[in-house]
Amino acid sequence: MSVSLQKGQKVSLTKGNPGLSKVVVGLGWDVNQFDTGGDFDLDAAAFLLADSGKISTQSDFVFYGNLEHPSGSVKHMGDNLTGAGEGDDEQIKIDLSMVPENITKIAFTVTIYDAETRRQNFGQVNNAFIRIYNEANGEELLRYDLGEDFSIETAAVFGELYKNGTEWKFNAIGSGYQGGLAALCANFGVQVDG
Repeated sequence: MSVSLQKGQKVSLTKGNPGLSKVVVGLGWDVNQFDTGGDFDLDAAAFLLADSGKISTQSDFVFYGNLEHPSGSVKHMGDNLTGAGEGDDEQIKIDLSMVPENITKIAFTVTIYDAETRRQNFGQVNNAFIRIYNEANGEELLRYDLGEDFSIETAAVFGELYKNGTEWKFNAIGSGYQGGLAALCANFGVQVDG
């Protein structure tokens, strides 16, 4: 039975699901077609964070340019350039049993590619959501609909998985950033070229 979360709500993923290790994080959105006329390219990413709240190495940033973490624990299923259609627009597979010991949190973000040039922001995005389902049987475990809280932001942290003792929990965050992917990278300690 899927749990529908509100912003700021936390829920255990593994407590009620003993043995759960392989999950899929699905992220989705719709765009207002009438706003800019230009194509929107939204990109999902995962930041694997240590206790410091920062990545330990550049490979702890999994996105369309680095589709798999060296541990094999996090795999991005590829870039969707349009966001058209129903359901998940991008997916990230997680094997909780393979997440390295030093990783205590995995943050899931979505950014708008080339947002400034295209004059696009999350105020023009509707129906954004993050959901997590069990890869083995397709059962949706939780879902968080972000609502319409955004206006000028070009990046957002949708939610995060985090370790609490032996449990994995999910926190519905829904916070926006201006400055797109560069702002998120700075926040999480990723070195950006240029």
